Amino acid sequence: MTTASTDKIYFDATLRPNRSLSRFGFLLVMGAIALGGIGIGTAFFIAGAWPVAGFCGLEIILVYIAFKVNFREGKRSERLFLSGEGFKIFRTSPKGVETMERLEPTWLSVDLVLNRQSQPRIVIRSHGQEREVGGFLAPFEKVEVAEALQEALGRYRSRV
Repeated sequence: MTTASTDKIYFDATLRPNRSLSRFGFLLVMGAIALGGIGIGTAFFIAGAWPVAGFCGLEIILVYIAFKVNFREGKRSERLFLSGEGFKIFRTSPKGVETMERLEPTWLSVDLVLNRQSQPRIVIRSHGQEREVGGFLAPFEKVEVAEALQEALGRYRSRV
């Protein structure tokens, strides 16, 4: 039988990279790039500079590959979960592989560390273990997550 203190959820957040381009937007952008590349390539081909047409086609393919890599990276996520049973980090890789790490929340500390480029990092430490979370977030989002997690740890530690 579980008690109310082990069932209580103190923090539950899923972190994902920001992706502002929808599938429809992707189709529009790729259509515009393809039309532009085909138009420029055709004009150079007619003018006698036929190798340029090949480079225009290569440009379209490279932009397409770059978008696909970006979309795949957008599948990455991290879920931070603090309950009466402990603190867990669930990570999903761009390939869809899920992992889970469990850290003891009693000794957990959350630090916002500034590196050389002044980009903050969220570092979670417990029993000599150190984990970085939210590396893909914007700086202001990292500050918000760190503050919310520190507040949740305070509630966890003050429970009766």
